[in-house]
Amino acid sequence: MNTANLQIEGLLLAMGSLLRTLKDKGLISQEEIERMLQEAENRASRPEGLSPANVNAVMFPIRFLGRDLRDENPDSYTSVTAAVGRDRHG
Repeated sequence: MNTANLQIEGLLLAMGSLLRTLKDKGLISQEEIERMLQEAENRASRPEGLSPANVNAVMFPIRFLGRDLRDENPDSYTSVTAAVGRDRHG
């Protein structure tokens, strides 16, 4: 596996833990997280010369965090990744 992919995996897991902790402490609500991620997805969906595959690559971390944070007991990175793929194609 590409080292950059492993770095992104670690970053996403850390970001998910951070957001979950902020939510658990009452510093941010699930609705605020969802709005933030929706805003990020809206901004990312305006491709400037990107192929559809590249747009999906940009969207992946946003969708990963959204999927991961909807679950009180998050699954493994692999299972969340698979769910994001199913959601995109389903």
